[in-house]
Order: sequence, then C-alpha cells, then structure tokens
Amino acid sequence: MSSLSHAIIRQCPACSGELPLGALACPACHTLIYAAELDGLSREARTLEAKGDLAQAREVWNRTLALLPPDSKQSQWVRDKAIALTTTLNAAPDPQAKPDHAWARKLGPLGPIAIVLAKSKGLLLALFKLKFLFSFFSFIAIYVALFGWRYGVGFAVSILIHELGHYVDIRRRGLPAEMPVFLPGLGAYVKWNAMGVTRRQTAQISLAGPLAGWMAAAVCYVLYTYTNDPLWAALARTGAVLNILNLIPIWILDGGKAVNALGLVGRMGLLAAALASWLYFGEAIYFLVAAGIAFRLFTKDKAAEDDWGVWFYYVALLGALGAVLHFVPAQLAQRPIH
Repeated sequence: MSSLSHAIIRQCPACSGELPLGALACPACHTLIYAAELDGLSREARTLEAKGDLAQAREVWNRTLALLPPDSKQSQWVRDKAIALTTTLNAAPDPQAKPDHAWARKLGPLGPIAIVLAKSKGLLLALFKLKFLFSFFSFIAIYVALFGWRYGVGFAVSILIHELGHYVDIRRRGLPAEMPVFLPGLGAYVKWNAMGVTRRQTAQISLAGPLAGWMAAAVCYVLYTYTNDPLWAALARTGAVLNILNLIPIWILDGGKAVNALGLVGRMGLLAAALASWLYFGEAIYFLVAAGIAFRLFTKDKAAEDDWGVWFYYVALLGALGAVLHFVPAQLAQRPIH
C-alpha cells in the first residue's frame, strides 16, 4: 500500500534549479518533481486493476492528483481514468443476481440468437482488442494493392518494426503501452501512458523507433548484397528515408519529442550535424531536418540543461540512416511493383 507522505523537494531533480515552495513541476524544465512517487503509485494502481480490484485502483489513481499540477495533461488523464473506473464499477452486474433472459422471450424465434449475442460480449471485446491485427492487415492490403505484394508486405513490416521499437522500449521501462495501430495511407502510432516520465526517457523512447527502423533498413541492404534483388534495395532506401523524416523535430514526429531534451546549445549542435549530413550525403531530406531544428531554436520549450546522451543518440541515427542512403543510391533502388 502506498502513502502520500513525501519530503519537500527544494531543487529540481532534473535541472537542479531552485523550486518555489509547494511546486509540483519545475518552472524551468517542466519536470514532474515527484516522478518517482508517481511511478510507484501508477504501478500499484495497474497491479490492482490487473487483479480486478477496481475500487482500490481508483483510490490509488486519485492519490496521484496531489502530486500533479492540476492543469497538467497527466492530471486530466488521471481524472478521466477515475471516471472510467467508476463507470465500470457502476456497470458491473450484481454477483448475487440470477441471470434473467425473460426479455428474450418477447423476440420469439430470435430469442436464442439474442441470448448468444448477449453472452458473447467478452468475445466482442477480445476482437476489439485485436485492432492491432485488423489495422495492420488493412495497412498491408492498401500497399499491396498499390505496389504489389512483395513490396507492399515488406513496406508494412518495416513500419511495424519501427513502431515495435517504441513499444519494446516503453514496455522494458515498466510502462503500459498498447500494440501499434496502423492508419492506412498515413502511418502508425503506439499509445502509451507517459505519466511521470522525464524528458530524457521520452526522448529515448521517441528515438527507439528510428533506431529499429535503421536496423530493418540495414538488414534489407545486407539481403540486397546477397541476392541482388532490387526489392531489398528499394525497401532499404525507403526505410531510411522514412526514418530520417521521422527525425524532423515537429510535434507529430519522433524528432519533435527528442529535441525537447535539448537546450539552445544542443539544438545548435544538432543543426550543425544535420547540415553536415546534408553536405556529406548529398540527400535533400536532411535539409528538412535542418529546417525543423532551426525553427526549434526559437521555441520556448528548451531544456534547462542539454542532455548530451540524447544529442549523441540523435546524431548517430542521422549518420547511420545516411549511410544506408549512401550505399543504396536512388538509381539503384528501383521500386518493384510486382
């Protein structure tokens, strides 16, 4: 059982800046002050949910509100979670009540069918939870219809590997996450709970997708060298291009969250690295990355201190993905349609 008692913290655990009395988030770097306590409470609440003790889980989730800024997204998420648990508890059937299907008799010969459907809510819920598979196969179908089955399936799998990079990195940190959901023609995303997660952790989770995508592209290049099949060259180059695009630091892409861990100096260094990649590899896509970084030099979301580990991670990905493009030039990667 967790407790709400906690020591008053006067310095930010992330940037070491001085905190005003009663602060729940650092005014400089926006880090949650009681992230460790919040993580412990959220773990306890999820364990209670898994055991089916929803009332106690709701109580534990509500305890986290005392450690969260009232106007934060995390606080709103907790309030919504408590409402959802309350709704579930209110809708739960009385375990002492006897099942009554008298209403089904009014449907005549359709009554047995109605009873079967009523009892299959669990099955329908399980099917709903398979939205990952439904969306993934729909995603495959779109690209197979456009480019043929070999390239279509390969492209979809490369996107899946990118998203699993995020998913695996989230789960290894003990955080809840759903399997990827695919949006045909648009891309995919992983839904997860970021409550109590630091800027560094968010950046690392964001960059884990492009890292997995680079691995997939590199494997495709190796397969091309062994087979001389242009399919693998096309998949290698496409994967590299898409993952570099994901490093453009705008809010909807992975680079947008990664840059949040950098201050002005780190962002200027990242801009220099993107421009150097543009000049060295001769790939215009790096100009888009540089343009995005240049824009983020003037936004007000800079970290109080640069996280150079994240900076190196980001720059290494720019270089590794550029290497794939270098070894698989555009004229080599003639995309096979059949």
